[in-house]
Amino acid sequence: MPSRNTVSYNAMLSALARHGRIADARRLFDEIPRRNTVSWNAMIAACSDHGRVADARDLFDAMPARDGFSWTLMVSCYARAGELGLARDALDRMPGDKCTACYNAMISGYAKHGRFDDAVALLREMPAPDIISWNSVLVGLTRNGEMVRAVKFFDEMPARDMVSWNLMLEGYVRAGDVDSAAGLFAGVPSPNVVSWVTLLNGYCRAGRIGEARELFDRIPDRNVAAWNVMLSGYLRLSHMEEAYKLFTEMPDKNSISWTTMISALVRGGKLQEAKDLLDKMPFDSFAAKTALMHGYLQSKMIDDARLIFDGLEVRDAVCWNTMISGYVHCGMLDEAMVLFQQMPNKDMVSWNTMIAGYAHDGQMRKAVGIFRKMNQRNTVSWNSVISGFVQNGLCVEALQHFVLMRRDAKRADWSTYACCLSACADLAALHVGRQFHSLLARSGYIGDSFAGNALISAYAKCGRILEARQVFDEMPAPDIVSWNALIDGYASNGHGTEAISVFREMEDNDVRPDEVTFVGVLSACSHAGLIDEGFDFFNSMTKDYALRPVAEHYACMVDLLGRSGRLSEAFEIIQGMQVQPNAGVWGAMLGACRVHKNHELAQLAAEKLYELEPHKTSNYVLLSNITAEAGKWDEAQNMRVFIKERGVHKTPGLAGST
Repeated sequence: MPSRNTVSYNAMLSALARHGRIADARRLFDEIPRRNTVSWNAMIAACSDHGRVADARDLFDAMPARDGFSWTLMVSCYARAGELGLARDALDRMPGDKCTACYNAMISGYAKHGRFDDAVALLREMPAPDIISWNSVLVGLTRNGEMVRAVKFFDEMPARDMVSWNLMLEGYVRAGDVDSAAGLFAGVPSPNVVSWVTLLNGYCRAGRIGEARELFDRIPDRNVAAWNVMLSGYLRLSHMEEAYKLFTEMPDKNSISWTTMISALVRGGKLQEAKDLLDKMPFDSFAAKTALMHGYLQSKMIDDARLIFDGLEVRDAVCWNTMISGYVHCGMLDEAMVLFQQMPNKDMVSWNTMIAGYAHDGQMRKAVGIFRKMNQRNTVSWNSVISGFVQNGLCVEALQHFVLMRRDAKRADWSTYACCLSACADLAALHVGRQFHSLLARSGYIGDSFAGNALISAYAKCGRILEARQVFDEMPAPDIVSWNALIDGYASNGHGTEAISVFREMEDNDVRPDEVTFVGVLSACSHAGLIDEGFDFFNSMTKDYALRPVAEHYACMVDLLGRSGRLSEAFEIIQGMQVQPNAGVWGAMLGACRVHKNHELAQLAAEKLYELEPHKTSNYVLLSNITAEAGKWDEAQNMRVFIKERGVHKTPGLAGST
């Protein structure tokens, strides 16, 4: 422009503010040679709209002259930020006659933050309240779920407009009271499209799809919002055929319509159909592409996902994190690290994803390396590295990092305590476990099922089964994991009868056992020598609970029979297995053979173990001992020479990784 006046500057100032470019707006504001009240108000409004209360206040205080709009802006700014005391002070200090808009801003602030008595009191004080004043109170009541009070207030209103009726409809729908919404709708003088769509949304959210469709067909002027609500209603109930038919019938589709349909196809696993629809989409939808990318990653179609990622012109943090998480999920940590290093603005999610990925893969040195590079860490960051140590058997390091977490002033949550209690259990560190129990009680997470379950396991593994039972009894709502932990605790401490008693108690409480439950019960029967009870439980898995036995259940049965010397029956169990025997099954067989000195079956079990665990020669040490005990010295000597040549397998430690 060859020349600019104050009007030009103010227009540009407002444009920058509308697009969120506050820093640019402030620079331009400082350049204006002759700022008028409009300039100041535009800058205050920009700061207010973007939550920059302190900046707005500084500008307001520096104004050479203020008008009614300036005061209204500050009242509104304070009220929206929840600074209701400052907002009321600004309203009270406003010189001259206060405008209705200023009162309405204060009423809206009171109502939004639940101070309805103050909102109504101010409404009564106003010299000339308008319909906006009354609706400001009503919107606070309906959106805060105060429907009983909203109905009373609605009935007292001297006048109502369509906004008033629609607010009541929306309030009933939010509260899930669709019948009351329908009753109110019948009394609306002239419902507009918002009224129709609000009730339609209520029926769809309640799953009353038949009534929704009937209402949809009655809407006189259906807009794209009505079509989209009906489409979402069908998809929410997985009525894919009806949804797709409705989608094809839509006279006008916007980006939401296409993205909703594509996302639904992705959730249903119909990735090719989603891809075909995306190719037909007339809009360039970032959300639709991200949804398909996520679907590909869930199905481990990593190359297809990367193709979409590379084709995106603009990528936000969610998009980057989705792709990085996909690589981690597929075990492609090198590729994940390359992408992580390329990410322009890494957020907390990015760092935590990489830590968890390396920890899960057993690469604790790399996980800790990333953790140490973080400028800021949150509770999830600490939990990722602590749980990684526990998962990899580095329990001392896990507890050490809990101490460091406390020094970093990060608040532990239920996950932190659950991990640390698991570490205490693995270390049989009863004293430390009790300290965590005390911390858990003071933290407020004592009622959390995850932490409670870890506490049960910790006490049980330390041999304190009565304390484990006490924790269980104090839990407000024990879940299946709680019952399983208690049963396993009794079983591992040799209290087979008590474990069975807990199982019966579990049944009496209508808690359905799962596969883990039966591993605990069968283990209890094995340790207590309860053969008949063991067979009864084993048979009831399929008969009463439709659970298919897995290798762990068969291993318990082999151990149960083997301990009693019934090796032939144990071998018959193995031969009749519906699944492939694993090392646990053959290990139980080999152990029983040593106790009862059955050299022939021991030889077979050892050979099977060697096939399953070729690098683990400790099983051959056991076989050598069995052979020597049977007096077959030559075979025993040959076995020891074989072991010496191979070298006894030792599981590599992870301590060096830290």
